[in-house]
Amino acid sequence: MTSENGPLVVTNALLITQDAGRRVLRGDLRIENGRFTHVGPAAPREGATIVDGDAFAAVPGFINAHTHVAMAPLRGIADDRELSGFLETLFAVDARRTEADVEAGARAGVAEMMLSGTTSFLDLYYFEDAVARAVDSLGIRGFLGWAVLDPDLTTQKGVPLENARGFISRWKHHARVQPLVAPQGVYVCGRETWLGAKELAESTGTLCHFHLSETRREVHEHEAKTGRRPVVWLEEIGFLGPRNVAAHAVWLTGQEIDLIARRSVGVAHCPSSNAKLASGGVAPVVELRAAGAVVGLGTDSVASNNSLSMLREMHVAGLVQKNQRWDATALSSQVLLDLATREGARLLGRDDLGSLEPGKRADFSLVRLDHPTMVPARPEAIVSHLAYSAAEEAIDSVYVDGQPVVRHRALVRADWSEIRAGAEAAADSLWAARRS
Repeated sequence: MTSENGPLVVTNALLITQDAGRRVLRGDLRIENGRFTHVGPAAPREGATIVDGDAFAAVPGFINAHTHVAMAPLRGIADDRELSGFLETLFAVDARRTEADVEAGARAGVAEMMLSGTTSFLDLYYFEDAVARAVDSLGIRGFLGWAVLDPDLTTQKGVPLENARGFISRWKHHARVQPLVAPQGVYVCGRETWLGAKELAESTGTLCHFHLSETRREVHEHEAKTGRRPVVWLEEIGFLGPRNVAAHAVWLTGQEIDLIARRSVGVAHCPSSNAKLASGGVAPVVELRAAGAVVGLGTDSVASNNSLSMLREMHVAGLVQKNQRWDATALSSQVLLDLATREGARLLGRDDLGSLEPGKRADFSLVRLDHPTMVPARPEAIVSHLAYSAAEEAIDSVYVDGQPVVRHRALVRADWSEIRAGAEAAADSLWAARRS
């Protein structure tokens, strides 16, 4: 059933193409060498393995534009706390992490994402080699940022920027791992670290991913220290530019929104995390998009969201914007699906992802049309169902590069019970450091 053994054709599925016309139609998918070669009626079937798609919608794989996937064992460890208490607990636990438990956590987080239809994710953490090994073994597509901060503020061994350089060198030729540099944020990165990260990203051709203006406190403290708000300061030191992806970007002025758009800085919107921590307000997603900025959707970690589901994130993103703006038309279901698919691909600089179109990588899910949360399974309602009602259990099978990584709700390349056991063992040690 894999393209390693020849072409694959999914027949008569409801195709949620996410192409330029946002077409929804009954048709076939033909996949060869990891790419779609036919999207629409009457695909050639010669030499192909056939998958009956009649009971399914074929949906582009979701792109999680910001997370810390290895934190899976920390779900629930610091719930219902003010930000200062949340961070105190996380810092205490983080100091105990080993590369082995990071890998165990990454495997659990990757499995959770794939089972809910995510095929690509943008990560920010340390011990990213462990995350890369999880990506390699389980079959997902990972854009993995090694966390960089000032040398005198890190618990990493060695110099963080050089650690990132080594990580990029080790993984730059992997088919599904795109390594990158990830400055943590203005609160732990000075001018030299930011410009070093920019130089590394430019010299290696990678993305640069970072937290930005997530909380009022972050913004106010940086302004008190430097006389400038974070976005303005980053512009003045010469950092901002294309292939930057900023997570959160909540506390922005009109001037900063314009700067982000003019400098082609992408934004990963993380509404669940911002809302749950009660620290992030509501990101100006509508204004950012109106200014021309590319916005994707991210879950952040399970420590601050509690879920890695992009289905849930679409739902929350829509409700938060509509409620905050008193405008039921804000972020329509189609826009929400765009953020989770084609706009996420734009954010990553990958025009070969994010939609079902000939020539693009065959990353997609088969979603059960008979699932209760997808009824009535009408073409004109299907995008709304995906944005507002679909449950993770409606995701039946998931493909990356045309290869099945989830089939009938089961992981293809690993056993969930073994992954779970590893994550539970890692949690035992980490939760022992929890501060009540």
